[in-house]
Amino acid sequence: MRESNPYRRSSIAKADYTDTRLYIDGEWCDAKSSETIGTVARAGVADLERTVAASRHGFATWRKLTALECAQTMRKAAGLIRERADAIARLLTQEQGKPLAEARIEVNSAADIIGWFADEGRRVYGRIVPLRNIHAQQTVVKEPVGPVAAFTPWNFPVNQVVRKLCAALATGCSFIVKAPEETPASPAELVRPFADAGVPKGVVQLVYGDPPQISQFLIAHPDIRKVTFNGSTAVGKQLAALAGQHMKRATMELGGYAPLIVAEDADVELAVKASGAAKFRNAGQVCHLADALPRAQQRQAGFHRGAREARGKPESGR
Repeated sequence: MRESNPYRRSSIAKADYTDTRLYIDGEWCDAKSSETIGTVARAGVADLERTVAASRHGFATWRKLTALECAQTMRKAAGLIRERADAIARLLTQEQGKPLAEARIEVNSAADIIGWFADEGRRVYGRIVPLRNIHAQQTVVKEPVGPVAAFTPWNFPVNQVVRKLCAALATGCSFIVKAPEETPASPAELVRPFADAGVPKGVVQLVYGDPPQISQFLIAHPDIRKVTFNGSTAVGKQLAALAGQHMKRATMELGGYAPLIVAEDADVELAVKASGAAKFRNAGQVCHLADALPRAQQRQAGFHRGAREARGKPESGR
């Protein structure tokens, strides 16, 4: 007998939720600097069930197309992204905070990534395996694994989605992404050109909501055959464990910290310039953010002095 859970999210009525305000100087108030720029839809269990069912049907359709047909559709989507790059970049900067110049680079590179995967999909070759029996032949044929569930971070909301999305499409798989709720608009505008380019219904899908609920639902679902995640090591361990329980293929790109070792014979000026570029890229929100470690005592003073001077020079992008 199934017990009802009074704490389950779906049992909480929308009317129970109240706006959260600031408490300053003895009174509740709104933030004077706040501005609502948009809202994001939250997927519930019913939405997720519909998503997986559509992904199953989308996979059945997409896997039947030739690699050339898939590549043509993907390249059409890339062209639409280039046409809309400035608008998408402005959304990305507005919700994520990176300089607009970097946002434009991220969006335009997404179109290049789509083209690269479109071409690579045409080169997914099988092979013939030599046997000892000359009267037999053994071949290896690569087939799409099935619907893919992806989970991506907010610091590169377009870049991280497009890499996973195009790898799936190029190999004949359907794709569901739980994109970051902190930066929802730019992934949505990345997905839109694929729909406009003619990708069949159910092949590419995008959801937002409660991350634990969505990950637990999708990874455990028998129709999901592959899991891919980019984010923190702590969350990656949880998702990998969940994928292991259900014997799902999993690909993880987990967060880390990048040491920068300044050797005794290093060009200190060049080291300061290189480490500064890595340090301030993407407003500092990047996994390969460099942590400088001068090895030689006599080099430390010069490096630290140069680093302090460099910190005063960065200007916001436009």
